[in-house]
Amino acid sequence: MEQIDIVADMIVNSNRIVVFTGAGFSTESDVPDFRGPQGVWQMFDPNELNLQNFLRSEEIREKYWQVHRLFWETVRVAEPNAGHYAVTELHNMGKLDCVITQNTDGLQQKSGTPDEKVFELHGTMHWVDCLDCGERYPRERAHEKMLAGDKVPRCDKCNGILKPATVAYGQSMPERETRESELRSARCDMLLAAGSSMVVYPAAQMPLIAKRAGAKLVILNLTSTPHDHHADVVINDMAGVVLSRIMTRVKEILQA
Repeated sequence: MEQIDIVADMIVNSNRIVVFTGAGFSTESDVPDFRGPQGVWQMFDPNELNLQNFLRSEEIREKYWQVHRLFWETVRVAEPNAGHYAVTELHNMGKLDCVITQNTDGLQQKSGTPDEKVFELHGTMHWVDCLDCGERYPRERAHEKMLAGDKVPRCDKCNGILKPATVAYGQSMPERETRESELRSARCDMLLAAGSSMVVYPAAQMPLIAKRAGAKLVILNLTSTPHDHHADVVINDMAGVVLSRIMTRVKEILQA
């Protein structure tokens, strides 16, 4: 039996599936990986642009916003790919427990997966937070300020420091999303990891939590990962394309 058929059978026989996605899941929507050969960390030092430096230095804030402007200009026009829509099909079938994602682009929600089923471990590009008064703005508002000439946009309410609602180096992951992701991973009957290199912790522990609790583990990624030896099935190919093929097979099985 081919691997596609094996994973399709797993999905058919599962009722509580967690999908764990990383940067490779969105590169198929032409959203570059931060760490990839075309990523922004080829132009900027991520260790310099950490939270501590962001808070203390206007110069660092300017660089930080420059990075996020480049990324936002790609994300704001990006469209979901076949993989995102395949996950939404899982939801429509009633088999998706949740999506745990390292991505900040919001493409999974854009494909039709309800927002309450998506846990964004590294935050979201679509909002901006004031670190002084706590006001939250749509990311487009900050972008408008930058287009108008503000190299470092400030809060409309208190003139405080604005920061994209993504997790910076040196910043803790969001507590609620992390806690809920651990819980969902521990109680799922299948975890499907797609497009993640599995090297960024603590996010990368979610597939291991699921496997240790008895769930089936499937890894779809273009290259090998450190978790491959834990998986029931590993497919080294474009994650979104493969997942779309798997869901086509799932529908064939269910119709039969």
